[in-house]
Amino acid sequence: MSGTVHIIGAGVAGLAAAVRLARGPHKLAVYEAAPQAGGRCRSYYDSSLGMMIDNGNHLLLSGNRHALSFLSAIGSEGQLRGPPEAEFAFADLVSGDWWQLRPNPSPVPWWIFSSQRRVPGTNARDYLGLFRLVTSRRDLPLEIVLRRRGPAYERLWQPFFLAALNTPPALASSHLAAAIIRETLAKGGRACRPLIAAHGLSAAFVDPALAFLSERGVDVRFGHRLRAIAFDAGRASNLDFGAEKIRLAPADQVILAVAPFNAREIVPGLRAPENYHAIINAHYKIAPPGNLPPILGIINATIEWLFAFPDRLSVTISFADRLIDVPREELAAKIWEEVAEATKIDMPLPPWQIVKERRATFAATPAENARRPKTRTDFDNLLLAGDWTATGLPATIEGAIRSGHRAADEIAAN
Repeated sequence: MSGTVHIIGAGVAGLAAAVRLARGPHKLAVYEAAPQAGGRCRSYYDSSLGMMIDNGNHLLLSGNRHALSFLSAIGSEGQLRGPPEAEFAFADLVSGDWWQLRPNPSPVPWWIFSSQRRVPGTNARDYLGLFRLVTSRRDLPLEIVLRRRGPAYERLWQPFFLAALNTPPALASSHLAAAIIRETLAKGGRACRPLIAAHGLSAAFVDPALAFLSERGVDVRFGHRLRAIAFDAGRASNLDFGAEKIRLAPADQVILAVAPFNAREIVPGLRAPENYHAIINAHYKIAPPGNLPPILGIINATIEWLFAFPDRLSVTISFADRLIDVPREELAAKIWEEVAEATKIDMPLPPWQIVKERRATFAATPAENARRPKTRTDFDNLLLAGDWTATGLPATIEGAIRSGHRAADEIAAN
């Protein structure tokens, strides 16, 4: 009587739910509208560059326990690379300063008393404002809770929270910002080591998950876009994929792991985020200088994070709404000027690719955070997964995988 669990969407949230349930008694069916799995967390072959690149640059931290648990389950934790201790390199393109932020491993933050480990021009008092952030009961715009001036804000908190929330810190949710701090920095450097998928996102998150599911008799049906769900007596009763319609048995369950704007069209009365922000990623086919750190935060520039891979340099720009309509050629040239300045590379624009995501993540404001739905819906056999659900985190890989785990655990518990 365990029935079939129908998982709609093979992004990392849907894959995480499927992997979690694959060892249990349920029969699984996974459906994906696209011709490939992974959603925003995937790699693809770019013909203009002649190489595999990631759809977006994603940074994990060693404190992302759900993401690491997922990778461990599918046997790909070795795909992540990072320094043995927490360290983050930064460069200021206006002042020319370079520095490293190096939290100590233990939760007792003695690093804030060391000028060699904290942001230049700051003192220990500049970091104590985080206590107010993590203890705030109301979800307020971050600018109300966190002091918005001084080198600590300009050189650390502003770029850090902008990247994590993809929303200007002046408007962003203080609760989501506090959740990031509690799960990483507040636990010490052991939870803050930066990790990247050295051989691509698909090699780490997608391909091993598909292999894991296939070995257990679970196949993903690509090209299956869910068009509608029929409901009867407080339950989902039919799944409409257009050419294929599936009648649900009494013990069947459904995990809907699609984008929020798609979910709202399918589920009657669903409350979900309505506003989104863009992210732009740029890739340049050029070997990085040997002295360049794997991840470099850029201050006082259009670019924010520079990733050095063996065969390319990749850039991420968060909250890129202002740039989304800039012509690609103009954008590639402008970004390259800053990359060349930061890396001291003296050469013309190399082969490039620009990836624009107009609706990359929901706007992480208090209002949008309040619109995020829980895992359980008003329908007995319908659950939700996705980084836009009420995970307590912003839209991140960790949040997406956590949502898949929660949906799977709800089914397993019942």
